[in-house]
Amino acid sequence: MRGRNDGGQSKRPVVLFCVMVVCLCLLFLYFSGSNGQAGSAALEYGTKFSRSLGWGSDGDGDDGSEESIFGTGDANDVKLKSFPVCDDRHSELIPCLDRNLIYQMRLKLDLNLMEHYERHCPPPERRFNCLIPPPHGYKVPIKWPKSRDIVWKANIPHTHLAKEKSDQNWMIDAGEKIKFPGGGTHFHHGADKYISNIANMLNFKDNIINNEGMLRTVLDVGCGVASFGGYLLSSNVIAMSLAPNDVHQNQIQFALERGIPAYLGVLGTKRLPYPSRSFELAHCSRCRIDWLQRDGILMLELDRLLRPGGYFAYSSPEAYAQDEEDRRIWKEMSSLAERMCWKIAEKKNQTVIWVKPLNNDCYRSRPRGTNPPLCKSGDDPDSVWGVTMEACITPYPEQMHRDGGSGLAPWPARLTTPPPRLADLYVTADTFEKDTEMWQQRVDNYWNLLRPKIKPESIRNIMDMKANFGSFAAALKEKDVWVMNAVSHDGPNTLKIIYDRGLIGSTHDWCEAFSTYPRTYDLLHAWTVFTDLEKRGCSAEDLLLEMDRILRPTGFIIVRDKAPIIVFIKKYLNALHWEAVTVVDGESSPESEENEMILIIRKKLWLPEGGSQDST
Repeated sequence: MRGRNDGGQSKRPVVLFCVMVVCLCLLFLYFSGSNGQAGSAALEYGTKFSRSLGWGSDGDGDDGSEESIFGTGDANDVKLKSFPVCDDRHSELIPCLDRNLIYQMRLKLDLNLMEHYERHCPPPERRFNCLIPPPHGYKVPIKWPKSRDIVWKANIPHTHLAKEKSDQNWMIDAGEKIKFPGGGTHFHHGADKYISNIANMLNFKDNIINNEGMLRTVLDVGCGVASFGGYLLSSNVIAMSLAPNDVHQNQIQFALERGIPAYLGVLGTKRLPYPSRSFELAHCSRCRIDWLQRDGILMLELDRLLRPGGYFAYSSPEAYAQDEEDRRIWKEMSSLAERMCWKIAEKKNQTVIWVKPLNNDCYRSRPRGTNPPLCKSGDDPDSVWGVTMEACITPYPEQMHRDGGSGLAPWPARLTTPPPRLADLYVTADTFEKDTEMWQQRVDNYWNLLRPKIKPESIRNIMDMKANFGSFAAALKEKDVWVMNAVSHDGPNTLKIIYDRGLIGSTHDWCEAFSTYPRTYDLLHAWTVFTDLEKRGCSAEDLLLEMDRILRPTGFIIVRDKAPIIVFIKKYLNALHWEAVTVVDGESSPESEENEMILIIRKKLWLPEGGSQDST
């Protein structure tokens, strides 16, 4: 009897093990059959869902089919899915400027060259596949122009700059709100007076910085919370306020919350994402940049970006202090500027302003062997996406040299006047004018469709995700808005035409995340962006999540694309907490082989707990 009992006991674990395996298999089949929703974690990585649904491609399993990844527009093409909500600690996630990613991937970066502040995008398997939640207590942003001076603290719950810069009037913690008195590191008593002083130094009429419309675009490096750029707007001058995601975290987020144009970027090792000869003025107010490093490569990057006769306004102790180190730096900067053919336009009140030459005469008359050298003839100064800076001077094209300047009309005529650089793209003035007229009609139509949902001043920050010549932005000239014009890195370099129109923008690749904080734009315009994405085989789902990331709650999206794409996006509205405002047929387009449709979407104001607030 004892022997038989021992045998039965030895078989029992085997039976239990088999039962457990069967149960696990059944559970696996059950959860797989429900799209994995029951097993969704709060955070998922990669694009495995997008590929399983046909959104993107990883280069494997290509069967040679010509079928669109968006299907045929049939309602049964794609299954609906939901997205998990990211953890609260990711409420300010910037995927390509994520320091945690740098640590996790163990990237070997040179901190002295600011490489850790440059773009380093996550590979597909490390991308967040979740919705970025707003911070607790988030409110619909205060409207422009009041927002220039005051924002909700709950939207950007960071007050360390108010304490750290309390003696410089950057910002003030005022209970539920944060106030911006207009001060800066070098202009404690207000940016308006400081700007007027710069205009006075340059002998501009009535001390107005726009110089009767001839000074329109400005690059402000190390901009802080962008009060300098904010106060330029009243003079019809627009600045690209630039700063890294550094120890002064959230400074660009504050700028955009205020309704001031701004971009996360750094003068490091790569060219800034702007074409050559884009700005009339570059500005640095104690921006803590070592301009002498690597043979003056950072000053040479400013030189590439300045127009003929452009200015560099520099306010820093080196320009006026008398201690030995400051005198040394000033002497070396002055020597470098002289060898770059810059001349001092004025130097007083702790500020120096250099001016760039109008033509190539000075470059050609320098002694042989002078450093920095001229860039090689094969260098394209407008190729910028991921391109390493060169320590060389960018000479003017021969036509610009002969003209002795950029040949641009003053603002506001500049907006609609065909610029000379159209010839670089073999585009005629007639084509440019027809494009301007077409987009004016389209934008008028957009606003008619939006009018029932838009409150006065509810839209301020706009992004045109495929800007072409900037005619969408130009059509908004009567609106109190500004537009970030994005131009594809691998298409015609039309961004220089956009800057020549007196507008601003950035080169970008929509297979990657944009360099901005979450919740920074009120309206996104996506004209055939998804069609272009399809051609490149990138993940459209990733793009939808990115659009959701950068769009403010209660903000709008205008998608203008092929019918199958519109149908496809509509299937994801609930998962993204979006609602369709309207869907209409678009006007026929000479650029499209088939008719386009217009889908207008509004993002709901939802809570991290999973509820939604009334966003009407």
